[in-house]
Amino acid sequence: MAEISNVRQGKNYSVGEAGPLEALDGKLFVGQTLGFTGMEVSLNRFAPGQVVPFLHQHRRHEEMYVFIKGHGQFQVDGETFDVKPGTIVRVSPEGNRAWRNNSQDDLYCLVVQANVDSLTGQDGIRNDGPIAWPEYRRPFSQQP
Repeated sequence: MAEISNVRQGKNYSVGEAGPLEALDGKLFVGQTLGFTGMEVSLNRFAPGQVVPFLHQHRRHEEMYVFIKGHGQFQVDGETFDVKPGTIVRVSPEGNRAWRNNSQDDLYCLVVQANVDSLTGQDGIRNDGPIAWPEYRRPFSQQP
């Protein structure tokens, strides 16, 4: 089963590695491991023919599904539509949802959950000053 490894934390960040998507065994939640406090994120791989065997809703979380690779179908409140790489689906907490991989290839998606109505508008603050990048060095595997 895949897990987040090589977790590193600083005062204002955390970083980890999930490994290749092909190593996922179903669903990998990353929020707790990386210390998320306002959202949950999962990486998902559905094998050919795999189906979410139940409909579900959320109490307070809306969800965003970003389909990365493969093809399948998504259902919300009885409406079914196809999904493919680049499809992005938002579902409100009340939406009754399920999805399936009805293709011959694996289906991959990233799912983000956050509290509904918690977005406060534009939140970015631009900071002036130089960005100090370290000198670029080719990874060992690319050295001549």
